[in-house]
Amino acid sequence: MYWVAIIALLPPLLVGAIAARRGPLRTRPLAIQFVGTLVAIVFVLIALAMQQPSYIDLALALTLLGLPGTLAYSFYMERWM
Repeated sequence: MYWVAIIALLPPLLVGAIAARRGPLRTRPLAIQFVGTLVAIVFVLIALAMQQPSYIDLALALTLLGLPGTLAYSFYMERWM
């Protein structure tokens, strides 16, 4: 059942990655946050499907580092605007 949810999250993940790569400059940080959230959810689902709780730690670390990473990206892109 978890694998169905993981497969169902792959198309929005792909759309978010495309938006982060090719979207307008002002919406790229939002797309990066969206992709980070989806990847964290996928890691949790993989941890539940494989009964491997260490992947939940990886999802937590990704979630905690997502906001500072997005802020650093925004600071870097501010130079080009």
